[in-house]
Parts: sequence; C-alpha cells; structure tokens
Amino acid sequence: MAVRVWLSAILLAFLLAASPIAQVAGTQSEEDAAMAEVVESADLGYVGDDTPVSSDAPLTPAPGVETVCVFPKNAGKIVPAGEETELLVGLQNDGESTLNVVAVHSTLHLPYDHRMYGQNLTVQSFYNASVPVSVQATFPYTFAVSKFLQPGAYDLVGYIVYEIDQHPYQNVFYNGTIEVVEVGGLLSVESVFLITLGIALLGLFGLWAYGQVQQLSKKTKKGPKVETGTGTTDANMDEWLEGTAFAKEKAKKNK
Repeated sequence: MAVRVWLSAILLAFLLAASPIAQVAGTQSEEDAAMAEVVESADLGYVGDDTPVSSDAPLTPAPGVETVCVFPKNAGKIVPAGEETELLVGLQNDGESTLNVVAVHSTLHLPYDHRMYGQNLTVQSFYNASVPVSVQATFPYTFAVSKFLQPGAYDLVGYIVYEIDQHPYQNVFYNGTIEVVEVGGLLSVESVFLITLGIALLGLFGLWAYGQVQQLSKKTKKGPKVETGTGTTDANMDEWLEGTAFAKEKAKKNK
C-alpha cells in the first residue's frame, strides 16, 4: 500500500512538472503559427501605407485602349504631404469590345531609381464602370502621400486596371515627376535659399553704391582752388582810401 502511495506521489509530481513544459510548447506552437501567417502576408507585398501590391506578373495594355492624365487646377503638379490630391484619368476605348474599369492605383518612386519605393499609394476601386467601344470616359482618382514624407521631387507612376472579356489589362496613365511640399509651409527650402541669396546680393549692391556716393562727395568737396592775386585787392583799397591821410602817407612812402 505504501509503495502505491509513493508511486502515485511520484506520478503526480511528474505531471505537475511536465505541465509548464506543455504550456511552453503550446505557446511556441502558437507563436510559430503567427509567424507563419506574417510571412505569408508579407508575400502580398505591403509597401509604405499598408496597401497590398500584387505580386503577379505585370499586366499589359489592351490593343486600342489609350489613357491620359490631367491635374485639374494644378499645372505645377504640387502635392501637399498628408493632404488629398485629385487627378483625372481619361480613357479612350478604340478596341473591339466593351471594357470594365476595375481600379486605379499608383506608386511613388525616388527619381533616380524606380526600384526604390517612396510609397505605395491608394487603390481606388470602381464598380459597374464600363466603357463601350469608341467611347471616352473620365475617372477621378484621389491619393495622398504620407505627411512624414520628405519634401522634394518624386516620380509618380499611375495605373488603371480594366477587364475585357474577363481578361485583366493595365495601362500606365501617368509616369512623371511631382513636387511634394510641406503642408502649411509657406516657403520651401529652395525658396528660403533664393530669398537669402537675393537679400545678400542687394546688400552687396547697396554697399557698392554707398562707396561710390562717398567717393563722389569727396571729389566735390576738394574742388579746384582759385588763387586771387593781390593786385586787384590793392586797387580796390586805393579807391576806398583815395584822398585820405593814409593814402597821402602811402604815396609819400612809395615815392
């Protein structure tokens, strides 16, 4: 009987000691599963603002489909960081079948290397947006760059995705430079530099003009000296003193 009690106590102690190991193993298995989910979601290609980017092969344009892009009331293509910017995508369907526009999206790249993403921008979906043959259509697209993005020039690449007979196609409607500026910033770094340079040049010109004025004033003050002879002065004095005792005494001395 004592042996059974002793064996039961040993078995209970073993189970109690093994339970934390089981909990740790269970926790590790859950963490491994979560990591696996993260790895799988990473394959979707999240870039910048958590917008999924398709990892499939790039789509090609359909024959006879042309696109154009316009920045309304924004000829300079100025994009305030953190605020929405609207552009219009024009599409001309000169193909043989009606197309259905699926979505418009864009990406932001560094101007010197398009392989480096600045940000993956908004994906704007459309429903029941069909464009018949020989018809033009315009689609608005609104996007916003991150407010933490450093101001400067970036390359924006915009895509419009559509289907023809349930086959996906894609056109690049814009591939050019935009200027990202700070919100509320009245002056950019370039503007501050140009203003400072202008003030410095004006200051130098003012110093040069002041020096020129000083030199002219000195020349005017010096002027040519006019020498006056004593003959004229003496003649005038003789006229004033003529007939006086002083004149008579002076005449005697001269004799």
